[in-house]
Parts: sequence; C-alpha cells; structure tokens
Amino acid sequence: LQTAPRLMGIPVLLNVPAALIVLAITWVLYLGVRESARANAAVVVIKLLVLGLFVGLGSFHIDTANFHPFAPNGWAGIHQGAAVVFFAYIGFDAISTAAEETKNPQRNMPIGILGGLAVCTVIYVVVGIVATGLVPYQQLRAADPLARALELAGLPTASLIVAFGAVMSLTAVLLVFQYGQPRILLAMARDGLLPSWASRIHHKYRTPHITIVATGIFVAVFSLVMDENEIYDLTNIGTLTAFAIVCIGVLVLRIRRPDLPRPFRVPFVWPVSIAGAGACVYIMKGLPQTAWERFGIWL
Repeated sequence: LQTAPRLMGIPVLLNVPAALIVLAITWVLYLGVRESARANAAVVVIKLLVLGLFVGLGSFHIDTANFHPFAPNGWAGIHQGAAVVFFAYIGFDAISTAAEETKNPQRNMPIGILGGLAVCTVIYVVVGIVATGLVPYQQLRAADPLARALELAGLPTASLIVAFGAVMSLTAVLLVFQYGQPRILLAMARDGLLPSWASRIHHKYRTPHITIVATGIFVAVFSLVMDENEIYDLTNIGTLTAFAIVCIGVLVLRIRRPDLPRPFRVPFVWPVSIAGAGACVYIMKGLPQTAWERFGIWL
C-alpha cells in the first residue's frame, strides 16, 4: 500500500489477473452449456485431487494438542464463523437456473443440489479437521490457509500444489456464479422486469449471450478494485436475505395461488419453510455491523 500510486490520497491497486480470469470464464460461458460443463468438470477434478493431497499428507502430521481448546471462542465464535464462511455454500442454488437445460429436472435437480451440499459438507469438515490439526488455528490467518498450514508443517512442495488448487477452486466457483446470473437476468427479462433484449438467445450457441457478456464485464471491472473480504460479507447477507424471502414466498404462494402447477414438491412445506427462513435470519445476525450498514444502503 505504501508504494502504490494514489488518487486523491486513496491507493490505487488493480487486480489484473482476477479480471483476466473472469473474462476467460465469460468466453467459455458464451460458447455454450456443454463447453461450460466440461470446463467445470475438469476444474472440479483438479480441485478434488488437491484436497485429497492436502488431507492425505496433512493427516500424517496432525498434532492433537492443536485441538485444545476445541471451541476457543465458544458458541459466539461458531455463530460468527458460520456467518462469515456462508459464501462457501452459495452456488448450489444456481443449479436451479439450469432447469430449462436439464434432462428430467424434477428428479435430477434436487439430487444435484442436495447431493452436492452433502458431499461438500463432508469435505469441509474433513479439511477443517486436518487444517486445525496441522498448526494452531491462530496461524491459519492467511489468504490461502490450507497452503499456509502445509508450509508451517514443513511441506513446501505440497503447499505450492495446494495454492495452485486454490486458484482453480475459486475459478470453478466463479464459473458457477457467472453461469447462473445471466439466466436469472434472462428470466427477469421474460417477465418484463428488464428490457426485452436481455432475453435474446444466441442463434448458434443457444446461450443468453447478451446477459453473459454484461455480467462478465460487470464482474471483471469490480474484481479489479474491490476488497474480497468486504464482498464476502455483502454477498452473505444479501444471499441469506434472498433465501429467507424465498422460504416465506413459498408459503405466501400456497395461500394466494394454490392453483399454480408445482412440478417440484416440498415435503412438510410449512415447517421446512419457516425453519429455513429462521435459520437464515439467525446466521445473518452473526455478521458484522458494517455488513448490515452497507446492506441497508444497497437495499
């Protein structure tokens, strides 16, 4: 920061690699769903191999003394940690935007969403156990905590491989997010909430090319200058609010529009919807005050 050029006293730093990655993802999404799925599958395989390497090597260097005290900040720390890391669970909902491009969506989409959540939860827990067992948790405060843990454990080569895997992992997340957003804009345009040009489909690639390009440019520009930690908090509180609204909205539609066709069935819809909305609001309470202030401005 001290050596960065300044504009009106504010340091000017541009994350050019991040913007280039976003533009590359935009191009893949522009070419079509099949190409996007192939790219995503390749990245996910790399990511799983890297996580397997981390767990495999790290499990031989665990020091159980690092697990004491088990919850040093009590339930408040767990609550706030869940709120901050919630962005790691965002993206499964984006699968729902692919309903029109899915074979047998009534069966395959719930399996994809719930199955993905279950598998990733297990992976998060296992990786968390190994990471906090390798080094004291205070030493994990870094941009790449898994690579940092291996480095401190005396495994520099594995640390470099995991750092590479982290870049690939974030790329896969961006691919999913940028896949979903253009299709959300497409649906809004079909409903008349956006101009009709936003609902156009490319004649060759059969993708919503206009909204894909618009989303890609928007994300690339902000990736140049935004601080990632601020984005995480705002993303978390915005998404949790949207989830809560959806839960309540399902119940409202059951009362106001009981005649609507419902190809997707929700078992025990009343307790599930109320519990879902309540859980979202509870997690939101764990976010810092600044997130609430900026969220209010955004609303």
